[in-house]
Amino acid sequence: MKKVLALMLAAVMALGLCACGSGSDEKANEIKIGGIGPLTGQYANYGLSVQHGAEIAIKEINEAGGMNGMQIVFSMQDSQGDPEAAVSAYGKLIDWGMNASIGTVLSGEMASVVNASANDNMFMISASASADKCLEGSSNAFRICFYDSYQGIAAANYVAENLPGKKVAVFYQSDLDYSAGLYESFAAECKVKGIEIVDVQSFLSTDTDYTAQINALVDSQAEIIFLPIYAAEASVFLTQAKNGTASAVFAEGTYFFGADGLDGILTKVSNASEANNVLMLTPFAGESSSDAKVSGFVKKYKEAYGAAPDQFAADGYDAIYAIKAAVEKAGYTKAADIKGEGLSAALVQVSLEGVTGDMKWQANGNTDKSAMAIIYKDGNGTVFGE
Repeated sequence: MKKVLALMLAAVMALGLCACGSGSDEKANEIKIGGIGPLTGQYANYGLSVQHGAEIAIKEINEAGGMNGMQIVFSMQDSQGDPEAAVSAYGKLIDWGMNASIGTVLSGEMASVVNASANDNMFMISASASADKCLEGSSNAFRICFYDSYQGIAAANYVAENLPGKKVAVFYQSDLDYSAGLYESFAAECKVKGIEIVDVQSFLSTDTDYTAQINALVDSQAEIIFLPIYAAEASVFLTQAKNGTASAVFAEGTYFFGADGLDGILTKVSNASEANNVLMLTPFAGESSSDAKVSGFVKKYKEAYGAAPDQFAADGYDAIYAIKAAVEKAGYTKAADIKGEGLSAALVQVSLEGVTGDMKWQANGNTDKSAMAIIYKDGNGTVFGE
C-alpha cells in the first residue's frame, strides 16, 4: 500500500510540474503591448478612439492565433493629455513588462517619452503623434499618421488641385506646436503653388472668444478658412462663427478646411449643422469606402462601441497590425526575445495594407500615403467631389 501511495504522490507531483510548465509556456507566449493617451479630459475622444481601434485589431489577431503564436495582452494608460503624466504612464508600462508600444496619442506626450524609450530599446509606433520632431531621440520610434509638415503640404496641394482660384485665410493656435507646424508648412507650400493667403489670424490656448478673429476673417472675403487646430477649439470657432457673438457672417459656401486634428468634430459641435462645409484631410474614409477591409473594420467597430470609427481609431487599428508585421518579419516567437532595434529593422522592410492606406516606413519613422478630403453636411461625412 505504501508503494502504491508513493507512486500516486509522484504522479500528482508530476502533473503539478506539468501544469506549472504549461502556465509558464503560456506566459512566454504573451506579448504585452502598451499605449498612452488621454482617456479622460478635453482630448479623451482621441485617446479612446486609438484605444478602441487597437482593441478591434487585437481581438482579430488573438482569435486568429496571435502574433507568431503569441497572444496579445494590451494596456492603455491615461495621460489626460499631459506630457508629465505620459512619462509616469510609460514607467508603469515598463514595470508591467511591456514588449512593444503603440506609443502616445498626442505629439507632446511622444516627445516626453521618446528618449526613455530609446534607452530601454523599446519599439514604439504611434497612431497619431504627428509633430515632425516628436520622434527625434529614438531610432525605434515610428508613426502611422501623416507628419505635420506633410499634412500642411498635402493640404495646400489639395486646395491647388481641387479648389483652385479661391481666396484662402488661416486661423491657427500659435502656442500649439501641432497647429503652428501645419500653418507654417501650409503657408510655404501655398507660395510654391501660387495660392494667395489673404489673412492670418491666431489665438492662444487661454482664449475662448474668437469674435475679433472671425470678424477679420469675414472681412478678408476668404472662401477657404484653413483650420490647423483640434476639434475642441474648432467647434468653439464654428459655433461663434455661425451661431455665436460674431457680428460678421461668413458667406454661404465658405469652406473650413483642416487636417487630422478636426477628426471627431461632430462629437464636439452642439448641432451637426455647425460642421457643414467642414473639409478634413484624411487617409481614412470609413463610411464612404468600398474597400472590404475598411468596411469590415467599420462594421466591427460599430458593433463593439456603438459609433462609427474616426481616423484615430483607424490609426490605432493599423498600429497593432504594424507591430504584427514587424514581429513576423523579425521572426520573434517569444516575447522575452523581442528587442526594439529588431522590430525597427524589420518594419522598414515590410509593406502594410492598412485601413488608412498602403504603408511603407522610412528609417526616420515616417510613412507617406495618399490623402483625400471628407466634407461634412448635416452630420454626414462623404468624400469631397463624389
